[in-house]
Amino acid sequence: MKISNTKPGYFLLRTPLKDFRLFLLLLLPLLTFAQNKISGVVTDNKGLKLAGVEIYNRATNTKLLTDKNGFFEIEPKKPASYDLVFFKEGFAIVEQNDISTGSSIKIVLNKINQLTEVIIRKQNDKLQSLYKLNDIEETAIYAGKKTEVINISKLTANKATNNARQIFAQVVGLTINESSDGGLQLSIGGRGLNPNRTANFNTRQNNYDISADVLGYPESYYATPTEALEEIQIIRGAASLQYGTQFGGLINFKLKTPTTKPFEFSTRSTIGSYGLGTNFTSVSGTNKKFSYYSFYNYKQGNGYRPNSDFESKNYFANLNYQFTPQTSVHLDYTYYNYLAQQAGGLTDAQFYKNPKQSNRTRNWFAVNWNLFALRLKHQWNLDTDFSVQLFGLNASRKALGFRDNRITTPDPMQERDLIIGKFVNWGAETRYLKRYPIGQQKSAFLIGAKYYQSNNQQQQGPGSADTNANFNLATTAYPYYQNQSDFRFPNKNLALFGENIFKINANFTVTPGFRIEKIITKADGYYKKINRDFAGNIILNETKNENTVKDRNLLLLGVGLSYKPKKGLEIYGNASQNYRSVTFSDIRTINPSQQIDENITDEKGYTSDIGLRGHIQHIITFDTSIFGLYYNDKIGEYDSTNASNQIVKIRANTGTALTYGFETLVDWNIAKSCFKDTENLSWNVFTNSAITKSSYLKSAIPSIKKGYEVEFVPLFNIKTGTSLGYKNVMSSIQFTHVSSQLSSASSNNSNNVLTGISGTIPAYSVADISCSYKWKNWKLEAGITNFTNNHYFTRRATGYPGPGIIPSDNRTFYTTVEFLF
Repeated sequence: MKISNTKPGYFLLRTPLKDFRLFLLLLLPLLTFAQNKISGVVTDNKGLKLAGVEIYNRATNTKLLTDKNGFFEIEPKKPASYDLVFFKEGFAIVEQNDISTGSSIKIVLNKINQLTEVIIRKQNDKLQSLYKLNDIEETAIYAGKKTEVINISKLTANKATNNARQIFAQVVGLTINESSDGGLQLSIGGRGLNPNRTANFNTRQNNYDISADVLGYPESYYATPTEALEEIQIIRGAASLQYGTQFGGLINFKLKTPTTKPFEFSTRSTIGSYGLGTNFTSVSGTNKKFSYYSFYNYKQGNGYRPNSDFESKNYFANLNYQFTPQTSVHLDYTYYNYLAQQAGGLTDAQFYKNPKQSNRTRNWFAVNWNLFALRLKHQWNLDTDFSVQLFGLNASRKALGFRDNRITTPDPMQERDLIIGKFVNWGAETRYLKRYPIGQQKSAFLIGAKYYQSNNQQQQGPGSADTNANFNLATTAYPYYQNQSDFRFPNKNLALFGENIFKINANFTVTPGFRIEKIITKADGYYKKINRDFAGNIILNETKNENTVKDRNLLLLGVGLSYKPKKGLEIYGNASQNYRSVTFSDIRTINPSQQIDENITDEKGYTSDIGLRGHIQHIITFDTSIFGLYYNDKIGEYDSTNASNQIVKIRANTGTALTYGFETLVDWNIAKSCFKDTENLSWNVFTNSAITKSSYLKSAIPSIKKGYEVEFVPLFNIKTGTSLGYKNVMSSIQFTHVSSQLSSASSNNSNNVLTGISGTIPAYSVADISCSYKWKNWKLEAGITNFTNNHYFTRRATGYPGPGIIPSDNRTFYTTVEFLF
């Protein structure tokens, strides 16, 4: 091949025919690859090229950004047609469907001249509907499961204190343990599951575990701040197959993703009743392939009752690097530290006389949490996704105080009871998802594995006689009480799980799944058995050594069905096996108000859902279903007495139980259905109702009769409310009613008002109101929680923060000022 220069700036190609064919052969793959690309430029309506426009590929569920010249390029692995969504803050969303590979397009985004709060929320709603949980999301399958997503940007609520009653208002069937600690912990349950520290759900943040120990102590002491959240995903039913063995399902707190701007700064400061003061400050940005999001959250307050001061510090950092459009890596670090004084519990008589009172001045609780996560996501092609995630926890929680089950007994001001728990664990989870054709339909197969290892420690003994938060063991003060228990809990778990979506036709899918678990839990240590006479003198002080190993091999099966007869309507159903192991940490904690049955064993059962969900012309959205939970050897508590004839709760396998009910959520867009000009108007009304029944089918415990109701199951759990917005003013009002429920399995015929740990949790009703106003980069929020000033409680605690009744807050006020730059 010869090249000669005939004129300045021009070249003449002189080649024989043979060389020319070789040249075309080398050039052909490049030309073919170029024909597979989709490229283009995004401008505004004046022709100005727009950088940082977010482009969402609905087929691949991936995103990319335009460069500084407004240019973008998508490189699919094979020719096809794609649906793309173009979004930039301050501009109207544009959808382009059926764009063929090889196309070069120009997209024009129209600037919104008056960007009001209502318009911003409508934009977010539209994005939410585009990004909603589909049958397949990256390396997860949701077909046939009961899924609920809370879009945080839509909420007008008290976000500064993580007010769960408002935040989870549109999630059906949840029961909530309320406290006055500024939302430092989250305690939700439902369908007969104890709400205490959300222990019956697999609790995750950005898809990794955040509880103390998934196997041995699945309680969540860390609550992701609502102000940092983009959405909350609740997946019930057959979710256990992908995320664990638990009966409750999955709660995943998805944090905000980095802004497409080079830099964004936001700060929110809140003041409220009882000395509440919080600040939430975040920074975020994207620079080419690198993006980040970080926040710092500080809270302090005095609490609704005396002796309820609290202070917390929470820091989070998320770093992301997009190597290619198909490959990215993500690093998360979370630091959480708080100290809370605990006012103790009350008897029924104390509560009804004065719910604000406290006779505990030296009870304290401290948490120190360090979470780490590293995730790699890769898409080999349009049909193959892969992810691997490493995560770890280094944390502790310390509880200190006087907690005699004679709640009216004054604190003797001597050495306090101290419990120290240290949690060190790590794990790895990998997922592989492959889409493949069967006939004219595309099915999908998911296979994954998880390895989890923990080496936790728990000590209990006498603490100091001080009044402050001194968490040191008083090892010389009480020789009889030195280290009442000292245990190590080295646990291991290996799980293999898989699901397959069989798409029978365009409307009907069947999704069977399995989970194989190998669970090894160990307890190595000792505890003291101490008995007293009626005068309080020690008559027995015996040390018992324990070295226990429990090795289980499980196979859990499940199936989900989904039928979509037409667009906007789906009939779904699922059934799954479930399992819950005994937690050694609970077994060997010495508690004056609680005893453990030495024969307690693991819990097994089933969950199932059948439901109908969808929307009617995007005006009415609904999800209605019936469900059933079957527990074999249910782990619960029943009332009894100890050797001193004091009322205590016995933790044991309370029997075989069934919980079933009807749940429905309906949301009506009044603005869209009743008004013509709705650009700056939003008005929605929702009702969230659960009617739940339960009964014990059999029990070996004499005080639990066949037909007795299951604890933590209110017959009626109703939440309803409305949100109204015009331009930059938003408001919401919400009403909650929960009927009475039992606090223990044998309290059907008893309600001993002499002790706060035993009896029913009476029905209660509560109402909340919130509003906000936005002006330029500023936003003002305010509200009143429990504005009817009702006196009620949601918990009878057997240990910290009690024992006894823990009153909920009366009327409280809050005001938040936000600045966004």
